[in-house]
Amino acid sequence: MKMLPVQCPACKSKVKVKSLICESCGTQIEGKYELPVLAGLSGRDQQFLLEFIKASGSLKQIAKIMGLSYPTVRNRLDEIIERIKAAEDESQSKQEQEK
Repeated sequence: MKMLPVQCPACKSKVKVKSLICESCGTQIEGKYELPVLAGLSGRDQQFLLEFIKASGSLKQIAKIMGLSYPTVRNRLDEIIERIKAAEDESQSKQEQEK
């Protein structure tokens, strides 16, 4: 399955969603929409978070599933958290500039 692109292939800027379509009835929605913060994470980070949620937030369980040490998994989660915070800060800053 193809992943939703989150960066412009030419300049690497973040992209926005311009239109959506319902494949069932053909309804189209046009506009300029921000992607959710989690959609902006790499596929690898998204997969990590899905596994984390399925493991009920147990880093010990994730470490076992991934064959990694607990500290490695903890560091990986901390890095993802920092990327999420940075993306939220950037999004909030852009919203304030648009006002």
